[in-house]
Amino acid sequence: MHWVFLTFFFGGAFLANALPHIGNGVSGRPFPTPFASPPGKGLSSATINVLWGFFNLGMAYLLIVRIGDFDLRNLAHVALVAAGMLLMALLSARIFGRLHGGQ
Repeated sequence: MHWVFLTFFFGGAFLANALPHIGNGVSGRPFPTPFASPPGKGLSSATINVLWGFFNLGMAYLLIVRIGDFDLRNLAHVALVAAGMLLMALLSARIFGRLHGGQ
């Protein structure tokens, strides 16, 4: 496996992680971040969530576009980004579901 493929996978994970933080932040709702007390379980302000979400977007951009040479027409590239997004989304659903009453 080529090392650039890892950048696509982890870029997808950062991209998926950006979504709940930006979504909650712009909605004015607190949401867990690594900066909360306790980290990942306590709630951070909406402002911190927007900042953390945009940091994740920036990391996704760096990994997918700048380090990797992403081609939207290349099925392997798309599949790796999608796999990273899916894995992060499933992990987030399990972790945050326990914290917020989801199953």
